[in-house]
Amino acid sequence: MSQTVLLNFLTAVPEAAAIWSVLTVLALVLLAVLVARPERDGETEVEPVDAEAVHRADLTRYAAEVAVAAAGAAQTARRRREQWLTARSEADTAWTAYDEADTAARRLAGAGALPAPRTPRTPTEYAARERWLHHAAMAAHWRGDLTARQLADVLAHRNGWDPRRHPAEQEITLARTVRDGRRAGWEVAAERERLAWQDAERAAESARTLAAEAFAAAVALRPVPAPRPPAVTRVPAPASASGARWRPARVG
Repeated sequence: MSQTVLLNFLTAVPEAAAIWSVLTVLALVLLAVLVARPERDGETEVEPVDAEAVHRADLTRYAAEVAVAAAGAAQTARRRREQWLTARSEADTAWTAYDEADTAARRLAGAGALPAPRTPRTPTEYAARERWLHHAAMAAHWRGDLTARQLADVLAHRNGWDPRRHPAEQEITLARTVRDGRRAGWEVAAERERLAWQDAERAAESARTLAAEAFAAAVALRPVPAPRPPAVTRVPAPASASGARWRPARVG
């Protein structure tokens, strides 16, 4: 029994030693590889960057963005111009209305220089004058010549409106009030037209600037043509030398 155990021990020891030797060699080889190339662990291969391609991609993106901005600016400029044309038309209409009202007020003022016709100052006459004033004021309000506040002043006999005055005088006062109101409306329309013109000018200048910038970006994207080689000019030989024969130099 002891001989069998000893025999198994002597047989297994060399096999275990051989296995351990092989494992030790493999560990040493692996350690040598790791020591020789430590920086390769976890390192990702980075492809070289094409700077020219990156620059061209940036130019392309920039040109597209500027082109979109230029198109939007052009639309804004057209819209601002249409708004200015509308404001100018409204200002012209307001001026025409004011001019007509001014002409009417001047005509009535000239007629008012004549003496007013004499009428009996009775309660019936004053009632008729009041009715005329109220009717004329309401008609002017419906035409848009008097504001609601001005109409209220007339009906309440405030701010100089006296229904006892003769209708000729009331008509002159009413015409002047209409003229002043139309002049104020024209001034507002003229100011609105001036502001619309400034907005249109700024929008047009912005559109021109962005259009020039978009054009420059598009030109920058065009490929640069390769330079042509310089042309070689062939110089013809002199006529006297074309038919000459070579002769050796004279000796002595």
